[in-house]
Amino acid sequence: MFKWLSLTLLILLHIQISAQKDTAKSATPEVDLYKAALKLMDSSKYEEAIVPLKKAVKLKADYIEAWNKMAQAKIRTKDLKGAEKDVKAALKIAPDNFEARKNQAIVYYESQKFKEAKAAIDSALVLNKDDAELFYYRGRLMFDGKAYKQAQEAANEAIDIRPNYLEAMLLKADARFELKEYLYVIREIDAAMKLMPADKPVYNAYKTRAKARFETKDYKNAVNDWNVYLEAFPEDEEALIARGACKIESADNSGAIADLDQAIKLNPKNPVSYNYRGVAKGENKQFVEALKDLDYAIKLKFDYGAAFVNRAAIKFASKDKRGACDDLNKADSLGDEMAVKLIERYCKQ
Repeated sequence: MFKWLSLTLLILLHIQISAQKDTAKSATPEVDLYKAALKLMDSSKYEEAIVPLKKAVKLKADYIEAWNKMAQAKIRTKDLKGAEKDVKAALKIAPDNFEARKNQAIVYYESQKFKEAKAAIDSALVLNKDDAELFYYRGRLMFDGKAYKQAQEAANEAIDIRPNYLEAMLLKADARFELKEYLYVIREIDAAMKLMPADKPVYNAYKTRAKARFETKDYKNAVNDWNVYLEAFPEDEEALIARGACKIESADNSGAIADLDQAIKLNPKNPVSYNYRGVAKGENKQFVEALKDLDYAIKLKFDYGAAFVNRAAIKFASKDKRGACDDLNKADSLGDEMAVKLIERYCKQ
């Protein structure tokens, strides 16, 4: 009898505890919804996270944390108008809430409301001067406005707060590229590459490093970077032309011609592609074909000084000195600096 009595008491106690747990859980359902949304956001399931967050703010209209998280989720899903509405709701509850101010700054920037973004960043930094992401967005704002030195400084501020901040490191490298500090660009992208997840490479970093390597005459490694970038974006015309130019400098003229053929298929009206292909064909001693490309480049762009210089080189190689000097004089009239030196050397006699 006592065994049954003890068992009954245990069952009743378990039921009572379970009921208490259920009661405690249902007392703050908005918090449970919020926590569920956080887990989804941690797994990058932003669209799914919005659903419980909407329910949470419906249960508790002044739940500012839920409004803020919902704004962040919508920023991630590019629903910027929706995010802006959520930010306004959060700021109505607490005008000096830092998270809401920060979200507002990001929404304005991503919506290309740059004047409003600057004001929002400044006001958010008054509330918290140690937020790396805000300095990063300030840097992006400066970069877009072509204030590259200030962009670099803002990126440095972000990195000082968060030393392994990959996006800020890449922004700094981009700013340095625009300032023509090419060796620093390569060094900083090298460091940033070590932080990139193997399954999520930042292809634009390879693009920037390729361009910096070209400027430092490291053509072979520039080609390697363009190879990685073009695997992801095989129809990027600019990248194909740039890799073609690197291959010409590396004496891989046939490889350059193949790249420029592809670029011309993508855009048959770009004179730059014909100019470079003409140079590559000239290096392969295909003078007739080279002249056709350079003629067409000049037809597409009548004031293309570099094409006149390159056509002059082909004409010199074809023993047409008069035609070559005519092209150099035309290039000189267009302001091409190389033409002046070549005229002095080859056309003054």
